[in-house]
Amino acid sequence: MSSPAIAPQTESARMHIAPDFAGMELLTARYVHHRFAPHVHDTFVVALIEQGSERFRCRRAEGVANAGSIIVIPPAEVHTGQSGGESGWSYRALYPAPQKLGELMAELRDGDARLPVFDRVVFDDPALFRALQGLHAVLIACRDPLLRSCAWREAMTPLLRYAGVVEPATGREDAAVRRAQELLRADFEAALTLDDLARAVGLSPWHLNRVFSRSVGLPPHAWRNQWRLAQAKRLLRGGLSPAEAAASLGFADQSHLHRLFKRAFGVTPGGYLQSKNVQDRIEPCR
Repeated sequence: MSSPAIAPQTESARMHIAPDFAGMELLTARYVHHRFAPHVHDTFVVALIEQGSERFRCRRAEGVANAGSIIVIPPAEVHTGQSGGESGWSYRALYPAPQKLGELMAELRDGDARLPVFDRVVFDDPALFRALQGLHAVLIACRDPLLRSCAWREAMTPLLRYAGVVEPATGREDAAVRRAQELLRADFEAALTLDDLARAVGLSPWHLNRVFSRSVGLPPHAWRNQWRLAQAKRLLRGGLSPAEAAASLGFADQSHLHRLFKRAFGVTPGGYLQSKNVQDRIEPCR
């Protein structure tokens, strides 16, 4: 009897572009035999090794990055890459332009936009790894500008700690948070970005995201979603269909409302429509 065929070791690579982040490239790839020749980027490289291992060489270091590792390479630094084992490696990579990191540095350092200098190339930080994975996924799949801008700061700020960046102290800023909530309630088309909100309340985007989260327990995009879900309940009880409620509240589509509603309340909008008043079901009191 012949032995079973061995599945080929396939390679794949998909590149996405985030135009609202200065054209940042987002790569999702799996390589087995591919070897990167010595090359440079005009952006930072933030690579997340998801499976296998990558052997690399750059000016400051040479070694193997295993699954769960984060690799950070600055602009213009020559580097290589190849599999660190027979089975290859899978990874995601973000390529933020110096301009974008400079803007975030300025928010964190009172206008000082000097680029970060990281103390090493490979980092082992599971929480940061998951945050950067989430950012990569959001920038590929989600169109919500507020979620995109919040996710960027929430994931990149802890990375910058490895460049010695200390997050500034923040107060409560209650008036700014209340004003931001008013603007989010009025944002029926879900078009506001974190930068828009920050300009309107007179804070930096990073500062607003931090004080808002501390004050209400959720970042702006998540708080807005919870407010919209509460309004969706009201509209559903008033006779609107899930599709009509989704459209009137600025959800991307009915499935977007369905997904968030079920996650928050444990039932779908359709299931919520079928709920009955308990007074219609119980026996009269005797």
